[in-house]
Amino acid sequence: MKVCGNVHKYGDNVDTDVIIPARYLNTSDHKELAAHCMEDIDKDFVNKVKEGDIIVADQNFGCGSSREHAPIAIKESGISCVIASTFARIFYRNAINIGLPILECDEAAKAISNGDVVEIDFDSGVINDLTSGKTFQAEPFPDFILEIIGAGGLLNSLQ
Repeated sequence: MKVCGNVHKYGDNVDTDVIIPARYLNTSDHKELAAHCMEDIDKDFVNKVKEGDIIVADQNFGCGSSREHAPIAIKESGISCVIASTFARIFYRNAINIGLPILECDEAAKAISNGDVVEIDFDSGVINDLTSGKTFQAEPFPDFILEIIGAGGLLNSLQ
């Protein structure tokens, strides 16, 4: 499974409150959540993001509360993958559970720039920055996680 998209780059400690601000948590409508994704850190994100785009961030992405609304908002906005130096553990699990691919790769997170075009092969863990020509190696997903992501989330994979 491969994806390719433009990069939206962020720094350290992007918490769930800026991914989807608490004032929008009174809905379970995925499209409504996506309409407010990242707005407290990047007001233009929802106007710039296109289907297949990729978020790249530094350390501790998804820290804060354990709400699954954050990865849902990211996925529904069109993001195909998040690459970060590290993830908050609960965000990592929530992302996999809803079928949002996320990869830890410190080298890629530091080298990839905003606006770069990146291609990711989930089977091998290879990340190609097509803009810079650099290649990075993330830990590939085990088969059972690939199945969860391919099914669109944990619950879908159980059907």
